Amino acid sequence: MDEQQKKEMLRKTFDTISKGYDIPALRFFQRSAEHLAGHLGLKGNERVLDVATGTGTAAIALARSLPEGQVTGVDFSEGMLAVAEAKVGASGMDNISLMRMDMQELQFPGGYFDAAVCAFGVFFVEDMVGQVRLVAEKVKKGGRFLMTTFDDNTFSPIVEMMFNRLKDYGVEAPPETRKRLYTAEQCSALFQEAGLGDVKVESQEVGYFLPDAGGWWDVVWNAGFRRYINQLPEGVREKFRDEHMREVQDLATHEGLWLQVDVLYTRGLVV
Repeated sequence: MDEQQKKEMLRKTFDTISKGYDIPALRFFQRSAEHLAGHLGLKGNERVLDVATGTGTAAIALARSLPEGQVTGVDFSEGMLAVAEAKVGASGMDNISLMRMDMQELQFPGGYFDAAVCAFGVFFVEDMVGQVRLVAEKVKKGGRFLMTTFDDNTFSPIVEMMFNRLKDYGVEAPPETRKRLYTAEQCSALFQEAGLGDVKVESQEVGYFLPDAGGWWDVVWNAGFRRYINQLPEGVREKFRDEHMREVQDLATHEGLWLQVDVLYTRGLVV
């Protein structure tokens, strides 16, 4: 499968999961978005680009800190943008605009934005250095680019259990894309190689208890993990699910099933 085919598979996956992307089990997206404005140090009048906006969670969180500014959110998934548009409309906020656009083909003038963010998106691209450079080109000198990624501990040990069981079913899942950027050292090196200055990486823990193993399946089925489950024959998926749920439930306590989520915030200065 070449890069274009992978991109198309990813786009279709996000179109499919878009309506379930904001369920409570996936609230780490909302929790992590609440810290974006603070890491950017916004004054309130900036123009901010939100790359791979998804259902607009980051865009809405940023817009609340921009009473005199504007957020432009772009994404290549029609399904995700449809949900984002509905959320923006319900919020009553008028400082958010949404556009369908591939983040690898950003159609904005150079230096157009005061700042940019990309929440959990850069690691999907093969040429991550090129992607960071492209986003940075759209930010004026002295502006900031902020990226969020998952730390190495995120979803452990549950996610390793899932991939081990998938292997038993003959699905040789490739290393998770998020694992390409799962340490502060990797994130810092990426930004520096892309030419950004004053690079800082900070970690924030945003995990929580799920009610039971079914909550973990909600995470799997309504996020990017679904593309791995879809590699199983349709008649086998239920058997896999039942077996995986039993082993995951063994990890639960009286408080529920802990979902470990650690987010790395990498910020760099456009020079």
